[in-house]
Amino acid sequence: MANLTIYSIGFTQRTAEDFFDTLRNAGIRRLMDVRLNNTSQLAAFAKRDDLRFFLREICNADYVHEPLLAPKQEMLDTYRKEKGSWAEYEARYLALISERRVEEKLSRDSFAVPTALLCSEFTAEHCHRRIAMEYLSHAWGGVSLHHL
Repeated sequence: MANLTIYSIGFTQRTAEDFFDTLRNAGIRRLMDVRLNNTSQLAAFAKRDDLRFFLREICNADYVHEPLLAPKQEMLDTYRKEKGSWAEYEARYLALISERRVEEKLSRDSFAVPTALLCSEFTAEHCHRRIAMEYLSHAWGGVSLHHL
């Protein structure tokens, strides 16, 4: 099985210039938005419709929203608003994507195009995009993970 690389990127604490330069320099051709809420005014340049335009014009890349990899709202609320533990959130999210059988519903072949998972968190350490990447890597095998 050929090796595959899945990338990830967060947009907070970045300027638009840094964000799009990073994607372009990494050769990303598809950005997979794994946020539950992708139209918030707080997202600035990373709102769904604006992002689709900027990616096409600046990076010659496609945009796709993938709700299969998004957490549920109540999970986010428990973690963020109620100050839940990261370990609990991680376990609940892992159970959710396992239950959704994302490794069967998403095509490994579709990741042959250099793809980055997008979420808001600047680093992937405490972000569900890292958990999703690790899950797919384990399920599919032969997958390298690279956080931009």
